[in-house]
Amino acid sequence: MAELDDVIHQPLRLRIMAALNALPSGSGLEFARLKKLTGATDGNLGAHIETLSRAGYVGVDKAFVGKKPQTTVTATAEGRGAFARHVATLQEIIAASAAGGK
Repeated sequence: MAELDDVIHQPLRLRIMAALNALPSGSGLEFARLKKLTGATDGNLGAHIETLSRAGYVGVDKAFVGKKPQTTVTATAEGRGAFARHVATLQEIIAASAAGGK
């Protein structure tokens, strides 16, 4: 059985990656939308996005729209692969538990 990805496994990072992976490849979410989806504070969300970025799992694009800063987070191909492997490992654990429970 494959190992769970420690970077993704943390609950808030798992929520971030799940939200990003629900989008078409190359699409991202604005920081404010991610904050609303995850229920995180600005600082907490920023720290976890930084962890995912250092791992190569997300790209962060900072721009100004009008005079307001806008941060958009997008899952990278590497991040999408890591998320898919993580979910597959969780599914293996669930299947093994269900088979053992019969």
